[in-house]
Amino acid sequence: MADTLVRTGTTKRQMPAWLRIVISKVVSAVIVLWAVATVVFFLARLSGDPVSLLLPPNATADQAAALKETLGLNQPLVVQYFDYLGGLIHLDLGDSLFFHEPVAQLIGARLPATLLLAAAALVISLVIAIPAGCIAAVRRGKSTDTSIMSAILVGQSTPAFWVGIILILVFAVRLKALPASGYGSFSHLILPAVTLAIYSVAVIARLLRSSLIDVLSVDYIRTARAKGLGEGAVVLSHGLRNASLPIVTVIGLEIGSLLGGAILTEQIFAWPGIGRLTVEAISNRDFPLVQGTVLFFAATFVIVNLIVDLSYTLLDPRVRIEA
Repeated sequence: MADTLVRTGTTKRQMPAWLRIVISKVVSAVIVLWAVATVVFFLARLSGDPVSLLLPPNATADQAAALKETLGLNQPLVVQYFDYLGGLIHLDLGDSLFFHEPVAQLIGARLPATLLLAAAALVISLVIAIPAGCIAAVRRGKSTDTSIMSAILVGQSTPAFWVGIILILVFAVRLKALPASGYGSFSHLILPAVTLAIYSVAVIARLLRSSLIDVLSVDYIRTARAKGLGEGAVVLSHGLRNASLPIVTVIGLEIGSLLGGAILTEQIFAWPGIGRLTVEAISNRDFPLVQGTVLFFAATFVIVNLIVDLSYTLLDPRVRIEA
């Protein structure tokens, strides 16, 4: 970004670096969201005519034409596109063709279920991944490290939908200990949250192990050990803190992945969140709803990345924001 100078008389004051970074990030976010909105707008219309799904099979051509006019689908594609962008500028995502309700209202109604599922999956991920990564790093090359790395490899290589099906067969069908689907109680949350967390556990634990191994070999760690600090205090007080920068980055990205990855998990467990709403919108060729839900996921990624970028300076004083 070009330097921006503010002139006051004969003196020149440069815009603070943090403000230039924030402005640059916001501009980049707007460009990304515009690109996503444009791609989704045109891709959604390649899926077919939604009027054929909204009318009964014996509907006449006049009825189809009248419905197209009502929905604005009789307009040229370019006109529809600029109408859509104009709505976005005013934060209007339009109305659902199938549910006949504002898209923002539908997303808001499903948002609590998706946030609950993603938050539960993130808590499970951190509770398992942080101890596993630390133990693997401290016990590097030993059987404990090999066992943890093998489990990580399996978790990272296993598709979420397969994990979900296996969990349903074991805990719902065979053991009858947990419900296979539904929403409303803690027991309904366990299986979808574990399914969604498996991949994140593997990613975070693997990166933490690698980062911690690098940190534990530097001079100040050897100095801490020479002063008589226990291994636990060295790892937790000195190693984990200095290894946290890449971990924060990947955790931030995983929050976006958990929200986006909820599409399959919510469908498998009949979880009434935004992911399942997206699948329903695609099945119904509900253009405004598809565009709205995809924009929601894109905005989530952008906001999380921005927060992660700006949090660097709080975690590592060596990092300085420079434009």
